[in-house]
Amino acid sequence: MTTRPETARAAAPALPQRRADADPSRAISPFTRFSWPLLLPLLTLVAAVVHLPSFVRPVWNPDEGFLATQARVLASGGVLYDTVVDRKPPLLPWLYHGAFAVFGDGSLWPLRVAAVLAHVVTAALLVALARRRWGDRWGAAAGFGYLLLSVGLAPEDTQAATFEVFTLPWTVAAVLCAERGRWGAAGVAVAGAALTKQTGAVVLLPVLWMLWRARRGSPGAWGRLAAGCGLPVAAVALATGGGRFVFWTVTGSGAYMSPEGAWLLAAGRGLGNAAILTAAGAGLVLPAVRLAARRRAAATAELWIWLGAAAVAVVAGFQFYGHYYLQLLPPLTLVGVAALRRLPARGPARRVAAVWTVLAAAVCTGWGFAAPRAELGHARTVAAAIRAHTDADETVLVWGMHPEQYWFAGRAPAGRFLTAGFLTNFSGGRGGARVGEEYAVPGAWADFRREFSTAPPAVVVDDSRGAPYGAAHVPGLRRLLDRGGYERVATADGAVLYARPSRG
Repeated sequence: MTTRPETARAAAPALPQRRADADPSRAISPFTRFSWPLLLPLLTLVAAVVHLPSFVRPVWNPDEGFLATQARVLASGGVLYDTVVDRKPPLLPWLYHGAFAVFGDGSLWPLRVAAVLAHVVTAALLVALARRRWGDRWGAAAGFGYLLLSVGLAPEDTQAATFEVFTLPWTVAAVLCAERGRWGAAGVAVAGAALTKQTGAVVLLPVLWMLWRARRGSPGAWGRLAAGCGLPVAAVALATGGGRFVFWTVTGSGAYMSPEGAWLLAAGRGLGNAAILTAAGAGLVLPAVRLAARRRAAATAELWIWLGAAAVAVVAGFQFYGHYYLQLLPPLTLVGVAALRRLPARGPARRVAAVWTVLAAAVCTGWGFAAPRAELGHARTVAAAIRAHTDADETVLVWGMHPEQYWFAGRAPAGRFLTAGFLTNFSGGRGGARVGEEYAVPGAWADFRREFSTAPPAVVVDDSRGAPYGAAHVPGLRRLLDRGGYERVATADGAVLYARPSRG
């Protein structure tokens, strides 16, 4: 009988003490009497305010345009990774498809609402995680700090309803479940993150660290984590076709992920986005850096591992787009809050950090309303030209990097490839490096030629605008246009439209 308490203690996760080290000054906090019914509406309000600019544009970036067009193809009977393809996992395409089925496919506002809710869920999970460690006051600080920091990049990266936004709730849930010793649920959350975007899988690293510390001798816990991670991924792979799923999400993007020939461009973009985020989050970043430099890191090891793993996710692919940096925000927020707790309660540093974070969020929100709309105007102009030269039931090939033109035009794509990047390896993150047919996704040109010959598009739009993937630089496309008898019929804001003589 006397051994049971010791056994129970041995089985419990060996994680840091939580409430015992909470800041004594939290007694003056308005959240001393913690109330989710009070906090959740406030979190929702802040999330809605800072993401209000997301509702003023129909499309923020090509990822949204890709997902919207892809969802329409799926709704018309298309098959993911077959009749329409992408390099991403299926959860977000399915979400777009479902939202369009319920609310219609003419607007992205339901997805924008879903994105705001994803931010709220992420913030609430961070509250739960921080509150468990440091008490009510710092739990609230983590939730609101995250929401204010969630707009701390260029608006096209923070206001769009794209992959990283929907990955974040899964990653925080994984760490929270691991902290509570719910290893099966933690595994499911890791799988959810990976099935939203592949780089979400990096949250497995802090989860593994926490499991190793907590249950070194428990094979059951390792088994539950493995099952939680593996079974959902296996189920999705089987549902989408195992070979196709692995090819499009893992093995088929080797050339796309290589930075060869574009190191300086990639480094410049990476440093620029890092500088924007650092400036916006200085109220959290600087205290953490200061304490780390003094070897007084306030955060526990799993938070630093999580932050490091998220940094790996940012670097993966060497594109350094701003939205990649969103994966840093949850661990960065927690590390920053942990550092703020170590600052003097009566000094100005905490107040300065809070004021800076609020002001930075206000500036970034205003940036969202004032950001230029050049590409949006271009896409609408090209879409209008497409409508003028096609009937509603005809297909179109947009040879470019802005698939939202299909969506604006209300015309179906002529094949499975919604951007020229699949066939030329062009990427805005790499400029003109390693662009050409020889760098295409393996097998893509065979599929493209077959689809083009079997069901020729009514109109082909060369939207390269001088980029090295244009028809003049790609012999394979030029041959298909010549064989099909396509002739130049119009231009639209730099894009060139080709049609067969019967349509001219």
